Amino acid sequence: MRSLVSTRAWYLGIVTPPLAVATTLAALLTLSPPASAAAPGARPGSAAASAPSSAPGPVRGPLWGPDGPDVVEAADLAEAAGAGVPADAVDRPEVLARAVHFKGAAFDTCQAPPLATMKAWRSSAYRGVGVYFGGRGRGCPNQHNLSRSWLASVDGMGWRVLPIFVGSQSPCVWSAAKRKVRMSSRSATQGRAEGRQAAGAAQLLGIRPGSALYLDMEAYDADDSACARTTLDFVRAWNREVRRQGFLPGFYSSAASGVRHMERARKAGQGDLPSAMWFARWGSAASVYGEPTLHKDAWRPHRRIHQYAGNVAETHGGRRLVIDRNTVDAPVARFEP
Repeated sequence: MRSLVSTRAWYLGIVTPPLAVATTLAALLTLSPPASAAAPGARPGSAAASAPSSAPGPVRGPLWGPDGPDVVEAADLAEAAGAGVPADAVDRPEVLARAVHFKGAAFDTCQAPPLATMKAWRSSAYRGVGVYFGGRGRGCPNQHNLSRSWLASVDGMGWRVLPIFVGSQSPCVWSAAKRKVRMSSRSATQGRAEGRQAAGAAQLLGIRPGSALYLDMEAYDADDSACARTTLDFVRAWNREVRRQGFLPGFYSSAASGVRHMERARKAGQGDLPSAMWFARWGSAASVYGEPTLHKDAWRPHRRIHQYAGNVAETHGGRRLVIDRNTVDAPVARFEP
C-alpha cells in the first residue's frame, strides 16, 4: 500500500508474481471450501517497469453497470447460498446485514487528500478511496486532513471509503523500513490488542460497525514456516477482535506472499481468516476474480480488491496526486445509522 512508497517498488516487477460447513449458511460468509491448489505467485523479480501515468479508463465488465460503479446492498449476499459460500462461519448475520459493498474503481494514497482535491477528483473514474486511519506502521502517521468531519464530507460527496490499518508487521517482512514495527513472538496477544485499537480508532472517526477494516501486512517470507505461523497467529487474533467489535476484517498484502499464505491456510481448513481479500499484483490487468493465487470460489461474492498499479501520478480537476490504482468488489466503510 501507499503506507511507505519507497519500500514497494518491487511490486512493479511482479507479473506472475477459509471450514465448518454444517451450520446456517446465512452465518457462513468468510471463505470458500477447500479446493485444488492454485499456482503460487513468484517471488519478486528484478524486471521492474514503470506503471503508466495516464488516467485509467473505466473498469468495464462485471464491475461496472451502464451508469458507472454500482453499490451492492447486503441483500445481494443471498446469492452466496449454495454457490461458493465462504465456510469459515464467523461473520455474524447482523454484521453482514449492515455491510455496504462497492463495485468500481478506487485509489489509495499515503495522505488523505484535502477536501478540495476530493471534490475535484469527482471528475475521474474513481468513486472509492483508501484511507490510512490507524496503526503504528503507517508511512504517513500524521494525517493532516483526516478527521470525522473529513470522512463525513467525503461520504457526502458520494465517495466510498476503504479504511486501512497498518499495524505490526511480520517478523520476516522484506521491507527494511518496516522492520522497526515487527510483531513480537507473542503475536496473538499483540494482534488482539491492535484489533481493539483499530475498532476504537474507526469508531472515533465515525466509521460504524458493519464496516470493513483492512489490515495492511506488507510482503513477507511466507515460506519461512516459523515466521508464517507467528504472522498467521497475529492476523487471526486481529480478525477475531475486529469481528468481536462488530466489524468485518479485511486483509491486504502482495499476491505473492501474504495473500498466498492466507489461501494456503484456507485450504488447510484454518478458521478466523479475513472476510475480504485485497491483493496487490502490479503490472497486470485489473481483475478482481482472475488472481491465480486464489481459488476461483474463494473470497466471494463481493469480497475482493485488486491493486493493479502503484506510485502513479494522475491529475483530475487540476489536482495532482500520486496514487495506487484498485478495482473493487468488496465491503467498505459505513457511516449511516
